[in-house]
Amino acid sequence: MKRIQTSAAPQAIGPYSQAIQAGNMVYTSGQIPLTPEGKLVEGGIVEQTHQVMKNLQAVLKAAGTDLNKVVKTTIFLADMEDFQQVNEVYAQYFEEPHPARSCVQAARLPKDVRVEIEAVAIVD
Repeated sequence: MKRIQTSAAPQAIGPYSQAIQAGNMVYTSGQIPLTPEGKLVEGGIVEQTHQVMKNLQAVLKAAGTDLNKVVKTTIFLADMEDFQQVNEVYAQYFEEPHPARSCVQAARLPKDVRVEIEAVAIVD
């Protein structure tokens, strides 16, 4: 296993890695809407989702891959009422074939954010 680390995304806020590469697969930890400096992005669910996607891009880049190689994502929402807006932002970052995906409402997310997304991608 290889630890993936980048300063272009927020640092882990606990005992975990931003991502782990195992063989030709990379597994990201859930990304929340913190800037690389660790500050919560201002704005609503749209702004938070864009920041999460930027963080995922940065972690994937550090692993030598990108969003085009993502095979599975999991989205955690604080409120399922945000699903449509998150979906609209999410769609701006992925092309066909879209990754497999799960989306669940969580009772509470770290730092009381509204969205968290994790991904699994292929590394060539």
